[in-house]
Amino acid sequence: MFNIPEGRKLDCIPVGRLAIDINPLVMPQSFAECTEFGKYVGGSPANTAVGLARLGARTGFIGTITDDSLGDFCLDYFKKDGIDTNGIFRAEKNIPMAVTFTEVINGKTNLMLYRDRITADMLLKPEDISEDYIASSRSVIISGTALAASPSRDAAFKILELARKHGLLIIFDVDYRAPIWSSNEEISIYYTLAARYAHIIIGSREEYDLMDCAYHKASSDEQTAERWFNEKAELIIIKHGAEGSMAYAKNGERYKIDIAPVNAVKSTGGGDAYSSAFVYGVLAGRDVKNCLELATTHASLAVACNSCSDAMVDIKTLEAALAKAKSEHGELVNKF
Repeated sequence: MFNIPEGRKLDCIPVGRLAIDINPLVMPQSFAECTEFGKYVGGSPANTAVGLARLGARTGFIGTITDDSLGDFCLDYFKKDGIDTNGIFRAEKNIPMAVTFTEVINGKTNLMLYRDRITADMLLKPEDISEDYIASSRSVIISGTALAASPSRDAAFKILELARKHGLLIIFDVDYRAPIWSSNEEISIYYTLAARYAHIIIGSREEYDLMDCAYHKASSDEQTAERWFNEKAELIIIKHGAEGSMAYAKNGERYKIDIAPVNAVKSTGGGDAYSSAFVYGVLAGRDVKNCLELATTHASLAVACNSCSDAMVDIKTLEAALAKAKSEHGELVNKF
């Protein structure tokens, strides 16, 4: 289905947010009640990079971190997982890092984002981007948050152009975060421009509706998929929360993906685990159904843990969890 280059140093380079998560060590618990917290590498692209690396993909990263001990923590964390950090840059002194606090109350996960548009992750510059680094990879994942403001936005589009020039598989993970955008019109314009480069688009129904809002009325999943098949897309994944997800391939294949049953402690991290396992499977040459099985299983494992990045597992653990889920609950992915 996908034309993916071989013989390159890296399998995948996620692009965008590398930040800090502060989560209670015991969930469910409100922030006010909690007295013990864990600090973790956070940000959807960063979590996806960790997931890819632990599954066995040769993973790089492009992003900007703070020039302080928080940045040191993120860089060291990546290096321990074998992630190539040659595409990571330092912001100027006194530029803050995005920090997210998590609490779970009555089954609902609340995120408290301490950031604005002037955080380190939004300061990636076009001149930071190395064409050789892009050309060294088989694929790239662009996160939608990288498009929220310049100079990060400009850098992201430079990466997309270079990725297209060198024949990389391009994945657009919509990754909507409301506080960093000015308006829905702005979201729609820049999501649409980025998605036009992508061979694979991954997002929730809400995220596709935001991408469409400046140009199209409310659409069904099928209408959304067909519209993007008229661009570069070969596969569209549309997530529906607790109802699972749908995948549409340009060759006519359709898949319904159920959530692997799990005792979830939070709702965050599942999307990042889903993306990392799906992209890993694609790059490893697995069929689409198995890629989706790995994705939904990885997502379930992630929401069952207090953290996001620390919840990512290796391929042996993931395949064992998939086999267990199928033996207990039947097929997780159905083609129709």
